[in-house]
Amino acid sequence: MDGAEEYLQAALKVAHRAAESQVGAIRVAAGLVVDAMTAGHTFWVFGTGHSHLIAEEVYGRAGGLADVRAILEPGLMLHEGLAKSSHLERLPGLADVLLRTHPIAAGDVVLIASNSGRNAVPVEFALGARARGASVIALTSMAHTSAVDSRVPSGQRLFETADVVLDNCGVPGDALITVPTTPEKTGATSTVVGALLAQALTVEIVTRLDTPNVLRSLNA
Repeated sequence: MDGAEEYLQAALKVAHRAAESQVGAIRVAAGLVVDAMTAGHTFWVFGTGHSHLIAEEVYGRAGGLADVRAILEPGLMLHEGLAKSSHLERLPGLADVLLRTHPIAAGDVVLIASNSGRNAVPVEFALGARARGASVIALTSMAHTSAVDSRVPSGQRLFETADVVLDNCGVPGDALITVPTTPEKTGATSTVVGALLAQALTVEIVTRLDTPNVLRSLNA
């Protein structure tokens, strides 16, 4: 078996595990979003580092909801540099700045993606959103976050701040495949499976809404 085949088979096992175990949590999360949107509140999506890709998967996607607001802070993404993003997502207090500039309010729902769930910005963003009366859906790796300490002054991890937790079922360290020529494993799954869960959540929300506002591909 070559490397590509080994990864594909291993990643599909993670995806199947997530698909089989997370349906109940997806239904609960969808219920929060549908209730919020029906009542005129807002569905927000947020992630730092590579997890911002999950926010983008939900926002502005063909077949997705038009009524989604994404928090895409440039310094927390990757195009301004990996080191900058890594340092900023650990910075206590930065989440409060974001919350001051994005009007999350009581009754809203926020999906926050963070594979490790240990850094200050996603955790403090969740705490701040809940303090404002919003509900929080966390998308994280329970295996990874359970194996590490929090980097937040409060000592909390993302799953401990959320109303609903979606587990991407990834392994600690994210990568799956051992290669003899390097001490580090290769082949991450958090984005692949995170996107799968995010799309499943979107479909569940759309099927429950009476008049969903769904985006059509601009290239169709």
